[in-house]
Amino acid sequence: MAINNGEEQQNQIIGHTDLAHKTLLQSDALYQYILDTSVFPNEHPCLKELREMTEKHPRNLMATPADEGQLIRMLIKLINAKNTMEIGVYTGYSLLSTTLALPSDGKVLALDVSREYYELGLPIIEKAGIAHKIDFREGPALPLLDQLIQDENNKGAFDFVFVDADKDNYLNYHERIIDLVKVGGLIGYDNTLWFGSVAVPDDAPMLDFVKRLRGHVIELNKYLAKDSRVEICQLPVGDGITLCRRIS
Repeated sequence: MAINNGEEQQNQIIGHTDLAHKTLLQSDALYQYILDTSVFPNEHPCLKELREMTEKHPRNLMATPADEGQLIRMLIKLINAKNTMEIGVYTGYSLLSTTLALPSDGKVLALDVSREYYELGLPIIEKAGIAHKIDFREGPALPLLDQLIQDENNKGAFDFVFVDADKDNYLNYHERIIDLVKVGGLIGYDNTLWFGSVAVPDDAPMLDFVKRLRGHVIELNKYLAKDSRVEICQLPVGDGITLCRRIS
């Protein structure tokens, strides 16, 4: 019987025989390799300072990981975004990632219920020399979005919107953002894999806050997959990010 030496060698290199499973990140070491080789060497010094400061904060789980910040910067540049929005800021790692990628006349409207967290990172953002690009507004996002929609000039005015806030309101955000982002523009929803809980049985053990919001994330994923107004791409970066390109 002939042996396919190429396939046999490929199996040996990969380390398993089930080639139907093509997920590459099978170890923490491999993820660290990506960070050390491709992410950290290209991280702006102020991003590094902000990331390290945030890691010491008791709610650091809310922070955008460095590889996701790198993806955001790439997306901003690829679509030549100038007018952007961020819902959910925390200490500002994703916000700083966005503003560093924007052109000199670019703007980001940043919405968050807590100015306290934003101000923790603000000195570092100011050090980066891009604070003038940020319009920070404190308060619940839904009323602020409703105000924006009332002005016809805001409809289709945003090139990119990044959402990393309360997961139980993601669908409510989507129904407003879809009118604010231009046709051809991008919306990024963070945490759409929700600690992997979206793919486990309902009775699987999980932390209370994960279980409480899991249903909302699953509902969002199903909705976005069927929304004819967008085309989507869900990426296993960070805790999962779903990109939605508005097509109508």
